[in-house]
Amino acid sequence: MTIDTFPRHAPSTFFTAQDDVLLVGGRLLTDVAREVGRTPFYVYDRQVIRQQVEALRAAFPPEVELHYAIKANPMPAVVNFLAGLVDGLDVASGGELATALATGIAPGDISFAGPGKTVEELSLAIESGIVINIESPRELREIAARARAVGRRPTVAVRVNPDFELKSSGMKMGGGPKQFGVDAEAVPALLTTMRDLPVEFVGFHIFSGSQNLRPEAIVEAQQKAVELAIRLAVHAPGPVRILNVGGGLGIPYFPGEQRLDLAPIGKELPLLLRRTKDALPDARLVIELGRYLVGEAGLYVCRVIDRKLSRDHVFLVTDGGLHHQLAASGNFGQVVRKNYPVLIGNHVRGAGREVASVVGPLCTPLDLLADRVEMARADEGDLAVVFMSGAYGLSASPLGFLSHPAPAEILV
Repeated sequence: MTIDTFPRHAPSTFFTAQDDVLLVGGRLLTDVAREVGRTPFYVYDRQVIRQQVEALRAAFPPEVELHYAIKANPMPAVVNFLAGLVDGLDVASGGELATALATGIAPGDISFAGPGKTVEELSLAIESGIVINIESPRELREIAARARAVGRRPTVAVRVNPDFELKSSGMKMGGGPKQFGVDAEAVPALLTTMRDLPVEFVGFHIFSGSQNLRPEAIVEAQQKAVELAIRLAVHAPGPVRILNVGGGLGIPYFPGEQRLDLAPIGKELPLLLRRTKDALPDARLVIELGRYLVGEAGLYVCRVIDRKLSRDHVFLVTDGGLHHQLAASGNFGQVVRKNYPVLIGNHVRGAGREVASVVGPLCTPLDLLADRVEMARADEGDLAVVFMSGAYGLSASPLGFLSHPAPAEILV
């Protein structure tokens, strides 16, 4: 029996192989596949999730609270596991709120963000006693009306569209015109209106971007978020008790990308905490993370059902594809398509190597999981594995496209 690491084009070191078979959760992938009983499937490694949380706890001051953004991966088993590791959960729909409440975490440690909350969702949020992040004057009016109707005083924060953005982020969530939150310059008027309404103000949610691998950019955005909150707090109808400065911490998907160095962020956070404490003495500083906690923990596994040679190029046709893993196909935010790390899970190194493309069964050339990747030679029945699949995988994919069966999900 041999256990070794293996080269991949993104510098993840979480997974190893035993006797040339990928290990996940300390188990052979082939054994996991037999337990699941069918392909395709997603498998999430709880130890990788735990290691990510522990790395953050080690790098950041203990006063900094960590929240998990369920939108990254809403699988109930994953959410339940993380609820025992983090300080709070953040939801973006009524469905995610139900998942969060089912974990048993205190409602006051759940927050709800999203630019189009329905009256039904707002009613559920009020009844549940969670923190509602207000994103528009319309939402504030609806919350106040529902609060009067049921005789409650809901807890609210204001999601702010800041006057800055997270530089070099994969997805910009703030700065300029945005559908998210209330423009920073319009927040004072909203806070003034709030004084006469039956709501309990608790703080601000300031999210400026995501998927960033530059610690200096993250530090700068966190500093600007705190300073913005301090400026806005003078207009608030009560003390700031929660200050969510977002996340933005990225993971290395593609060739040439390096893992995010947490040390520079952790070095600056004590200064940021001191600044926050001096100006906002009641505030708890929250960092909200999704992809960083679960992205590298997930694998998408599909089976090779055909090996085709077309004009000297090998195509491995699998029973999976973009309908299950849209992001890996390059059709979820990529401008220039790049390959996620992909290998053959039951022949990690393989006796022979080849350059091949891994495609799905859909009738579209967009159904491409790996384009001309060097990997072990594969045949029918072998397992193709797409790494970095723990965030924005199944739930972010067009599952109904061409009416193929849904994949299974398992936490190991």
